Amino acid sequence: MSGRVGDLSLKQNEMLTEFRGRIQDILPHMPAQHDHYLLRWLRARSFNVQKAEAMIRKHLEFRRKLNVDNIISDWEPPEVIVKYVSGGMCGYDREGSPIWYDVIGPLDPKGLLLSATKQDFMKTKIRNMEMLTRECQRQSEKLGKNVEAITLIYDCEGLGLKHIWKPAIEAYGEILTMFEENYPEGLKRLLLIKAPKMFPMAYNLIKHFLCEETRRKIIVLGGNWQESLRSHIDPEQLPVLYGGTLTDPDGDPRCRTMINYGGTVPRSYYIRDSVKIQYDSSVTISRGSVFQLEYDVTAPSSLLRWQFTSGGADIGFGVYRRTKEGGGQKVAEMLQVLPSERYNAHLVPEDNGLTCSEPGVYVLCFDNSYSYLQSKKVSYNVEVLPPADGEMPSLHSRGARRLQ
Repeated sequence: MSGRVGDLSLKQNEMLTEFRGRIQDILPHMPAQHDHYLLRWLRARSFNVQKAEAMIRKHLEFRRKLNVDNIISDWEPPEVIVKYVSGGMCGYDREGSPIWYDVIGPLDPKGLLLSATKQDFMKTKIRNMEMLTRECQRQSEKLGKNVEAITLIYDCEGLGLKHIWKPAIEAYGEILTMFEENYPEGLKRLLLIKAPKMFPMAYNLIKHFLCEETRRKIIVLGGNWQESLRSHIDPEQLPVLYGGTLTDPDGDPRCRTMINYGGTVPRSYYIRDSVKIQYDSSVTISRGSVFQLEYDVTAPSSLLRWQFTSGGADIGFGVYRRTKEGGGQKVAEMLQVLPSERYNAHLVPEDNGLTCSEPGVYVLCFDNSYSYLQSKKVSYNVEVLPPADGEMPSLHSRGARRLQ
């Protein structure tokens, strides 16, 4: 049984009755009181009544704390978010569910996080979810059937290193956690299009924020993605840019009155010079010396990422790969992967990475050999991200595959 109205087992029906009875004190304060709504919380907790009750009570506190009931009328996102956070609602799928587009490529994560608070981003996402919830309610009334979930189209064209910047991943993870905890069963399906080769790596960074049921709803579309979209969405409800016939009133095939395509945030919006980063390690490098870190990369196409800052003055940095086994090889004898340069990491923290074309031992070298007077304290984070795991589908398939 699906756990939905009209498809409940006897046991599930009993649990629904028990659940309703246990939350009678808070039910009048919830956005909806009907069985369709309550069953979403039960399904999210596999019909464990106690866990579902704890979840919905926590959600009510979330609504009170953030004044969610009035967030659409009483709060407006900052201008920089309105202009430069890409995405928007446009059209309905074949079952009448609203469609939301997330357009990843033009997004400028660092510029946005330097221009608005994390709380502003969170409130914006909550506001969007409340607007989509109201749209589902309107569709339910219009169509005479329950519409409770959205179709999400994820346009990954242009996905790059800037999008997996650690502070951005952390902020996105908090948003995903909020979504999972407060809008259960709000996603019908996620259709992911134009995924580049680095998508599996990006997915590995965020998938642990998603519950198993949400992961099952992610479908990676292959080369025939426009045809696949049309199987879920009538062409009249699909922008021309995405393979349909829908345009703006002025004929714009991108439907920019409904979908924002973002862009690079002008520095005039910046309210801070840098995003505070928590570094895992630090070391003081004596004057005239170097400091090396070694990482064993076992899979080709892994991503080696680093962040570092230096105290007081610049620091040299380069990346090398050992060509001989053992620990006796000097840097000068290694294969140069990233030429050593002096970075003004005391002014602007360095955040970068590279794709390791071959497995091997990679050596990150912090070079203070040129400084005869000053020691340097370097704080750093380093991580090796595997290219994918067994759960990822082939990104070159022309068909559609579900993620796990």
